[in-house]
Amino acid sequence: MKLNTRRTLWVGLAFMSICAFWQVYDSIVPLVLKNTFDLNDDIAGVIMALDNVLALILLPLFGALSDRTNTRIGRRMPYILIGTVCACVFAIIAPVADRMRSLALFSVAIGGSLLSMAVYRSPAVALMPDVTPKPLRSKANAVINLTGTVGGILMLAAIALLVPKGEHPDYMVLYAFLVIFMLVCIALLYLKVKEPKLVALAEEESRALGVADEPEGTEEPSGGRMDRKVRRSFLFMLASIFLWFMGYNAVTTAFSKYAHVYWGLEGGAFAYTLIIAQAAAVVAYIPVGLLATRFGRKKTILCGVALLAIAFGSCVFFRTFGGIIFFFFILAGFGWAAINVNSFPMVVEMSRGADVGKYTGYYYTASQAAQIITPILSGVVLEYGYLLVDRSNPDAGYVFLFPYGALFVVLSFITMLFVRCGDSRTGVKTGLEAFDVDD
Repeated sequence: MKLNTRRTLWVGLAFMSICAFWQVYDSIVPLVLKNTFDLNDDIAGVIMALDNVLALILLPLFGALSDRTNTRIGRRMPYILIGTVCACVFAIIAPVADRMRSLALFSVAIGGSLLSMAVYRSPAVALMPDVTPKPLRSKANAVINLTGTVGGILMLAAIALLVPKGEHPDYMVLYAFLVIFMLVCIALLYLKVKEPKLVALAEEESRALGVADEPEGTEEPSGGRMDRKVRRSFLFMLASIFLWFMGYNAVTTAFSKYAHVYWGLEGGAFAYTLIIAQAAAVVAYIPVGLLATRFGRKKTILCGVALLAIAFGSCVFFRTFGGIIFFFFILAGFGWAAINVNSFPMVVEMSRGADVGKYTGYYYTASQAAQIITPILSGVVLEYGYLLVDRSNPDAGYVFLFPYGALFVVLSFITMLFVRCGDSRTGVKTGLEAFDVDD
């Protein structure tokens, strides 16, 4: 059976809006906290982590709630629509607060938008496995991540073009563009994706493939507890997700400041480097999904983790910005694509069909827990690392950013070696058949 790529692209619009929001948030909020409100890196790290504390609680909650929701427009769609509209309302307040230099109003804007994002992130991501048979989920997740990365690249381009140079640039035009983009994405999703119809169609396709709703080993005959072997793999999978997000999120969150302080890039110039990495991911998403179908998700993830570790480790040696850095960010893009395409399908492969939203919440629990800890921990390292390097230069601690990221990525490689379950077991094509994808 072929993947319906067109249908998957429409489903991916929700993830595109999510990635667009987080690209702006991770790039701009740290700069506002540092340049407008003059907060130290360790304090800013705590603030950046607070949203993840909120998400840690709410993502599993709303994922599970959406599992139990039954409306005319589906289980996931009500959360997606309401969450997006509310997020847009709060997001547009952020640049107003920046103009007013009001930390209180800025905190309200950020808190409200993050709460709104938490409402719909798990349901939006759970929509893909709802409408996709299990053997096709790595391919589908490749398409979903492709749409998300395109959204991120568009926002990086917007940052590069719409953020003026200067110590206190005006972000209003950028945020207005973000809000319009998110609303257009969700409007098209609502018009093109009829959730109940697609869920029923996916169930028919699964039956045609001979794929049972329950994964092998998840349920014991006498009860609802996960089999010990599957549980062990599941916990190591969550540990791996936690560790690679510890490394990756530290780099992406602090990169705008790193590029400004350590490499001397001004305005939105740092965004071009991230565009290169995300463009590499766009190129890689479909191939790594196909490779996972042929060679397995675990092996593909391990290759991706190795590439990401090499990229971060190599950037340690560059004290000034140069063209060779683009090559290592391309490696990082390839590596992150291989990880992202396959990690989420491995998690939901160990779930029951009725619990996809809950297991989506578990996936985000692991990633959000990392994103609670790593902004604080990396913020302390960047703030006080100069004491180990050059006490006369308060910014010298930034030299530890890439070693920090590489360390946690390497640790995730080790834990990933112990994952034994989560590869698709049935309906997998081999050879040239694996590349048979609909337009």
